[in-house]
Amino acid sequence: MTDSPATRVDVTPAAADMLRRLAAVHGPLLFHQSGGCCDGSAPMCFPVGMFRTGGSDVLLGRLAVEGIDPVPVYMSASQFEYWKFTHLTIDLVDGRGSGFSVEAPEGKRFLLRSRMLSDAELAAFGLV
Repeated sequence: MTDSPATRVDVTPAAADMLRRLAAVHGPLLFHQSGGCCDGSAPMCFPVGMFRTGGSDVLLGRLAVEGIDPVPVYMSASQFEYWKFTHLTIDLVDGRGSGFSVEAPEGKRFLLRSRMLSDAELAAFGLV
């Protein structure tokens, strides 16, 4: 879990535990913050190589989860324009999403929690 004022993304302990379990089965993972479609705007988790990112995606950061490879988190550039002033935390809740995220068979789903960036974070990202 990261707690630096200059991070855009973080993960809760519950989500980190699920990521460790999923990585043991699927190998290295990545998130892409969905902009709609299947599961609204849920963070979708995929094994690396199963979802292609491209020039229209922004790398928000890499989640440092003890025991597994860092987990990159992406979002489309157009969606990032709306979210660039927020800090995002990936959490885990009971329930099953309707998308293709790898946690779905576990009866859980990843959920995005957001808050506005602090003044220090805004300055660190050059947004003031």
